[in-house]
Amino acid sequence: MKDSAVITLRKGEGRLIKSGGAWIFDNEIADIEGSFFNGDVVSIRDFDGYPMGKGVINMNSKIRVRMLTRDKDTEIDREFLAKRLRAAWDYRRKTVDTSSCRIVFGDADFLPGITIDKYEDILVIESLSLGMDRMKELILEILTGILAEDGIKIRGIYERSDAKERLKEGMERKKGFIGQPFDTQVPITENGVHYLVDVAEGQKTGFFLDQKYNRAAIRPVCRGAKVLDCFTHTGSFALNAALAGAESVLAVDASETALRQAIRNAELNGFAYTTETTGETLAGCYDADGRIAQAEKSDMGRAIPEDALTGRFMTNETGTKLGFMTADLVELLPEMEREGLQYDVVILDPPAFAKSRQNVKNAEKGYRKINRAGMRLVKDGGFLATCTCSHFMTRELFEKMVHEAAREAHVRLRQVEARTQAPDHPILWSAAESSYLKFYIFQVVKEK
Repeated sequence: MKDSAVITLRKGEGRLIKSGGAWIFDNEIADIEGSFFNGDVVSIRDFDGYPMGKGVINMNSKIRVRMLTRDKDTEIDREFLAKRLRAAWDYRRKTVDTSSCRIVFGDADFLPGITIDKYEDILVIESLSLGMDRMKELILEILTGILAEDGIKIRGIYERSDAKERLKEGMERKKGFIGQPFDTQVPITENGVHYLVDVAEGQKTGFFLDQKYNRAAIRPVCRGAKVLDCFTHTGSFALNAALAGAESVLAVDASETALRQAIRNAELNGFAYTTETTGETLAGCYDADGRIAQAEKSDMGRAIPEDALTGRFMTNETGTKLGFMTADLVELLPEMEREGLQYDVVILDPPAFAKSRQNVKNAEKGYRKINRAGMRLVKDGGFLATCTCSHFMTRELFEKMVHEAAREAHVRLRQVEARTQAPDHPILWSAAESSYLKFYIFQVVKEK
């Protein structure tokens, strides 16, 4: 992996890497000396010849160079990758439960453009930069060897390099097995909750590991509570609430595919549909055989459009009721609010509304709409858990939005906790994009 060319920066440019960042953009380069292929390792120097380190180059990307090291004499070889990967694994062993965790988090682990998640004995890799893509097989070989030293035998690897970001690097989107095939429904246990992770078809690499400790954080306020879990996806927050001893949990998502997985996860944790009727049904559920039931009005579902589909609650041996509803929450929440429904706990875990800097303003409106409605659905003295997973929705912007939503909802908020992503998704302070998840728990106090 010898560096074959030298990049010289324009005078006054390179501010990002000089402040500890890892990216050099196309408009920051003055000159390139020597021959190279896209994905090669190159040396970088400032306008005055001062050595800046080494990185990988790709002329197809606006991010022309992704830095690998600040040491001009470091060779980017097997030994280099082994040191980076061993440091990443050692960090996880000291900071998180490693049964399922993110082992490599791109720039934050000084391996830009690559993500590796571990689900028990399965690895899932996402490669988004050409330079690291060329090294991925060696990276996986080294990493599986490091894990084996700790007695962890990896039985399968799946690639999820199917994000649109690959196109910006001039690469095709791809997914599939690396090595021998295996059942892509992978069982994991997190915080004592059992899940099946669909590494082939699930979002991202199959599961949102970054919310691991936030899911545990909502448990205390859910004991004995009536809970509404919004944007439940495969049911992770709902199951944590239910297993914490909630009286009932209604989990809502727009994706029937995700909810089918959520129901399977509920079954893994002792929930089942019974033949007994409780007099309560809820819109969008499935029956015990996974079939969609026919419409039937209910008190719980009276806010749902007339043509909505309904089903029943699942229950476990402690009597906790758990139901799943298909609905567009941006429309459903204000409708539930108008119907006067009330919950002890409301959880808002929406997808990233702000996927670029350009749509932050519209995203803020969407966040404010669901948060305002969510606050009004919380009983006086109840709790709201709310978050954003968008890097572009900064902590300051998100807090400002929450404050405005509270004012419009005529409630006051008492902060219980302000949290972020799990430590296996480390925030590198010189790489702003590594900080993206903001998570808050509030007590909602109605104005009197």
